[in-house]
Amino acid sequence: MADTISNPALNSEQERPLQTGDSNDNALIVHRQSSSYSWLSQWRGALVTAGLALLIAPFTSLGGWLSPAGAPIDPTDYALRTKRVLETTPLIDGHNDFPWLLRVELHNRIYDGKFDPKQRLLGHTDIGRMRQGMMGGQFWSVHVKCDAAQKHFEDPSWIVRDTLEQIDVAKRFTAESPEVFAYCETPACARDAFKRGRIASMLGIEGGHQLGGSVAAVRQAYDLGVRYITTTHNCDNAWATSASTVAHGGPDAGLAPLGAAYVREMNRLGMMVDLSHVSHQTMRDVLSVARAPVIFSHSGAYAVTPHLRNVPDDVLRGVRSNGGIVMVVFVNRFLNMQDPGAVTIHDVVDHIWHIAEVAGWEHVGIGSDFSGTPFTPSGLEDVSKYPHLIELVMARGATDEQIRLLVGENILRVWESIQTRAQEIQSQGERPVEEEFEGRKWHKGYKNSPYMYRETHERAAKEDWGQPEQFNIGKSSDQEAIVKDDKDI
Repeated sequence: MADTISNPALNSEQERPLQTGDSNDNALIVHRQSSSYSWLSQWRGALVTAGLALLIAPFTSLGGWLSPAGAPIDPTDYALRTKRVLETTPLIDGHNDFPWLLRVELHNRIYDGKFDPKQRLLGHTDIGRMRQGMMGGQFWSVHVKCDAAQKHFEDPSWIVRDTLEQIDVAKRFTAESPEVFAYCETPACARDAFKRGRIASMLGIEGGHQLGGSVAAVRQAYDLGVRYITTTHNCDNAWATSASTVAHGGPDAGLAPLGAAYVREMNRLGMMVDLSHVSHQTMRDVLSVARAPVIFSHSGAYAVTPHLRNVPDDVLRGVRSNGGIVMVVFVNRFLNMQDPGAVTIHDVVDHIWHIAEVAGWEHVGIGSDFSGTPFTPSGLEDVSKYPHLIELVMARGATDEQIRLLVGENILRVWESIQTRAQEIQSQGERPVEEEFEGRKWHKGYKNSPYMYRETHERAAKEDWGQPEQFNIGKSSDQEAIVKDDKDI
């Protein structure tokens, strides 16, 4: 579709004329009493009149009840137009941190009777308000914040463990309400869930630090059902530079060497590369090497608000060429840096409109960051308010077809394209990526382990790699704690 913006007042819905079959005026009617004034002759005028009425009905006020799409809609009745769009197109939000609340508030315990998402909860998200907001799908973020103690790839951390637990609780949460949610790992599943009246539920990991910067861990996350990875969160990792680093005065080093391997493997798997949170140079670097569309799961337009979390115009044009999508965030400080407290729903419309103008309506979506951000725009207080946002985008001049792209068709198309590209790559025989962090230190074996190669035996003996602790038990009454020495790493 073209990127131009049309006025709905000048584009009222056009009804397709009903087609009538050809009449057979030469049919022979046999009666017991032949007469030129048969019943057919007597009623012929009425039948012709009725046929003409059917033919012209779509062009008159009589055509409303005959229209396949229902009664004609006043183009300025944005509420009704929104309702019709959201009844037939899934509204899919790109980012909601609700599973994070399950961890920090409930310690992942959702079966003790305290937690009931069908009841009205505080915060932004519960089932009742999701239904009120006419939601058709949600990417749940399995977020674990950056570990301040993990300054280096090799520094120990529990982040990967906590991420696995986040994946687990997100799946269990949606499984508890099968009449509401449908867990999905493919765009086809998401479409089918919407047709069945369910809210499609998908998973995304918010930061490469959550996988220890390991490409092998990316593959395992994919097998667990995760379908996008936010390349960085608010900290650098083995793959790339984050926007937060640049905001604090650090250099924008962009994509690291291992980051290129990460992107390559994500494309091979059919996993969405999410560029929200990354630095601007990282955005550009990823676009230069990506073999499939990218996504921004929750970002805004830098030209509207020059926050480093937002997307510059040159990157928006790159997204258009790449076939990707920018899903607009609802975080106040990303929408208006000068006065975050004054942000309203109209500011979100401004960001949507700018991205649509620069990248095209085929490359914009919605990614709220509900249940993660503490402050939201006035008029977008929670998940029930999506229809209000859509009405305002329509009032700004968007057509129904552009709205369908915005709310769900774009992210589904992008996901399908990524999936198709992965199938093409795999069909060419490309194997999984084996690159590792160049400064990684590997665990050693023992002096007399049954090694496969002579050089390993020789090195183990020369460097005295030692023996497992079990072989020393009983040799001395003094038993030391079994702790791995730094030299054994």
